[in-house]
Amino acid sequence: MRPVPIRCFVGFIAMGVLHVIDREGTKHTLEAIEGWRVMEVIRDWGLPMEGICGGAAECGTCHVFVSEEWLPKLFAARDDEEAQLDQLPEVHANSRLSCQILWTENLDGLEVTLAPLL
Repeated sequence: MRPVPIRCFVGFIAMGVLHVIDREGTKHTLEAIEGWRVMEVIRDWGLPMEGICGGAAECGTCHVFVSEEWLPKLFAARDDEEAQLDQLPEVHANSRLSCQILWTENLDGLEVTLAPLL
């Protein structure tokens, strides 16, 4: 795997891992940096993540299924995210837009599964 691109940060940066199950069922363990959107981590490691709207919760191309045990650790979805999820063809109780999840050290070990393509 290629390294996470370097971004300029000031001060201490928490790092950890994000587990991603791709559409073929392969589990990838990715290094994650605090403050990055889960969508960015997945995309920047070269996994198939479009994120067409750039994180504005307007396209649904970053749809993931969050492992059930991690749901209580996430902030609740905002109305704009819920509205976009309502437009998607396959939504579950654990569906989230990965552009709306900021990785923090509290999410070290977070596991998500890439949703089917639109």
